[in-house]
Amino acid sequence: MKENIRFHYGWVILGLGVLTVTGALGLARFGYTMILPAMKSGLGLNDARAGDLATGNLAGYLAFALMGGFLSTRFSPRLIISFFMALISLSMILTGLADDYGTALLGRVLSGVGGGGTNIPVLGVVMAWFAVSRRGLATGIAVSGSSFGLLLTGLAVPGILAQGDADGWRQAWFFLGGVTLVIALTVVLFLRDTPWAMGVRPCGEAASATPPSKTSPPSLLKIFTIVYRTVDVWHLAMVYLLFGFSYIIYATFFVRHLNWEIGFSIDNAGRLWSLVGAVSVGSGLLWGAFSDRFGRKTGLALVFLLQALCYASFAVWKTPAGCYLSAFLFSLTAWSIPAVMAAAVGDVVGTKLAPAVLGFVTLFFGVGQVLGPFVAGRIADSTGSYALAFGLAAAASFAGGLLSMALRVRSSSSG
Repeated sequence: MKENIRFHYGWVILGLGVLTVTGALGLARFGYTMILPAMKSGLGLNDARAGDLATGNLAGYLAFALMGGFLSTRFSPRLIISFFMALISLSMILTGLADDYGTALLGRVLSGVGGGGTNIPVLGVVMAWFAVSRRGLATGIAVSGSSFGLLLTGLAVPGILAQGDADGWRQAWFFLGGVTLVIALTVVLFLRDTPWAMGVRPCGEAASATPPSKTSPPSLLKIFTIVYRTVDVWHLAMVYLLFGFSYIIYATFFVRHLNWEIGFSIDNAGRLWSLVGAVSVGSGLLWGAFSDRFGRKTGLALVFLLQALCYASFAVWKTPAGCYLSAFLFSLTAWSIPAVMAAAVGDVVGTKLAPAVLGFVTLFFGVGQVLGPFVAGRIADSTGSYALAFGLAAAASFAGGLLSMALRVRSSSSG
């Protein structure tokens, strides 16, 4: 076994994790936030159908989240991640080619399937490369890829839309699909599944650490048995559902609300969205490290309460000052809960089962995400405003904070 060297390859893995999340979520999911107004006009969609396209993406993610985690426990995560990143790229190109609602919906669903097959396995790989004491920090950095996606889409998409006239939204999807394909190629070339396979210990692991025993991958039945008997996993799943429901309403309709109800131009809304991406880069790192120090439930509860304030201010304070306060609060906490949740799952079941169990709790997260845009789009159609939808998101987030305080996360072995 090689001794840990000054520069550990785990940091390369972490960088690849950031890139993967950038493509799978930051571009494929949150790119729709910037493209939504132009795409809605180009395809002649009402608010309900525009919300349903987001729901389709999230339903695809929901449908494959568990399978993506399970596949990565049975086969090489590097190949699984690369395949589904390529699928995401092709699905975004398909969305750009769509001439009707049905084709656009298919593209968004396939993009969600790719995200489910990518995001869970890559977080599992990152956890495998870092010691328990650095797990929250590492997953916090990995999920910051969503911030880079917001930054890129907020800066690039308005210019593409302006230059492309009526077809600018199509060109925006082609651009994002191309970037994602480059990420897929990078992953297949440089990602490695485990540190032990390269003859090194996980980053931050004690010198006395020994490789995990080589046992057969757990069966799906065994995984479900472990989940069924672990109360903490079900508790985490309920917390994650409330996060999925609340944050996706805000993330999906952020630009639409600013443009429609507050009077921001698309360019100014895009700049604020980009600023959210830039500031939120450190949110996962900050709260992941916070949870390493002060505990997972404390970190989760505090984040939920800050996000409840974020959504409530967006609903009732319809001035630029209120919008900037809301954006700042979201930036501060944006990707914190996925980071802390991934670390908490690893604490409970260990890194070997973490991808599969993370996939399980993500099913509930996905249910929340599917319901969020579906409900919010119909609220906007019936009331002529997103205020009530953001208020509902605030209530769900507050409930998530209360539920988090009741968590009893007990650490398992790191293996």
